[in-house]
Amino acid sequence: MTMSAATAGSPMMSYTKDDFAASPFVAFYEVTRACDLVCKHCRACAQPKRHPNELNTQQSKALLDQFAQFPKKPTLIFTGGDPMKRDDIYDLVRHAADLGIVTAMTPSATPLVTYDALARLRDAGISRLALSLDGADAETHDGFRGVPGSYERTFEILADARRAGITLQINTTITKRNLDQVDAMAELIAANDIVLWSVFLLVPIGRGLAEQRIAPEQYEVLFERLWDQSQKQKYAIKTTEAHHYRRFAIGKADDALAAGHPAGPVNRPIRDRIQRAPLGVNDGKGCMFVSHTGTVYPSGFMALACGRFPKDSIVDVYQNSPIFQALRDPDRLGGKCGVCEYRSICGGSRARAFSLTRDPLAAEPDCVYIPGTKRPNMQL
Repeated sequence: MTMSAATAGSPMMSYTKDDFAASPFVAFYEVTRACDLVCKHCRACAQPKRHPNELNTQQSKALLDQFAQFPKKPTLIFTGGDPMKRDDIYDLVRHAADLGIVTAMTPSATPLVTYDALARLRDAGISRLALSLDGADAETHDGFRGVPGSYERTFEILADARRAGITLQINTTITKRNLDQVDAMAELIAANDIVLWSVFLLVPIGRGLAEQRIAPEQYEVLFERLWDQSQKQKYAIKTTEAHHYRRFAIGKADDALAAGHPAGPVNRPIRDRIQRAPLGVNDGKGCMFVSHTGTVYPSGFMALACGRFPKDSIVDVYQNSPIFQALRDPDRLGGKCGVCEYRSICGGSRARAFSLTRDPLAAEPDCVYIPGTKRPNMQL
């Protein structure tokens, strides 16, 4: 879940908790695993060349047709690898747009993302572009991405996308190597006219197995910084695979409202800045992921196959897979997540729980909150 719905034509306004069982709020289509970067955290273990069993153009369009068959069409994220490694990506974006699907894309910061390419994506109907920034300086970011110059290239693409009139988002993966740069990154991206900063907390899969995960108690420090930034930045801030930020942010919002504090300089109601928290989107719960070969997962970070397109209907898999159904039931969660008062809007990272325990319903391994106490246990 690396992106909220695009602003124009977004299903966010009409999507409710009652829709979880029938339609995903956001869906990810990994159009390819080909990518020219070698990012240390890569979920997909991306490769330079496209996989021979990757869905072809006709199959991909048939998949998009099925996304349009949900009772409420999800926001669709074209992801990878690098979607720009597919020559037919413009046709796929246009086909989705013609179906009335709001689309977004997460390209890699490579020479493939030219101004002309961005203009073609805009004309094809793309609604949002999300670029990754994983450090406040070139040394940190380029070391993370594995290619010198990717930091500079990211800002060149941001400038070109603004010139092309495409709505922008920044995605950041937090690890021990950049945790101390959170405030600096927040200020750095403020000058780039983005609408959302999506902060991702590492799930140890793919190349992410070798990366340093922050300690559970460090999440609370990070959450404090994100909340402080959310009060002064014009862009929204959300977390991905750190669902317990919702608990933290709601507590902060309630405290501020009780104290009679104003909403802050961005002039929006304080609860409106808690992205998607009232919905409680999670792995398999308002979210689904289809791989480059058509395998269906609850999310891109939960390697728990639930079906395979075109043999299986993705609508049927989302609605009726026992795994998806279990993930949508907060009362089936185990450990402290199962008794937590925030289980419906948080529920912990199901992907991280599965990765570390092999039980998708186990308690969130990186949460220090003590249910019912309104306080975290920092004595770990």
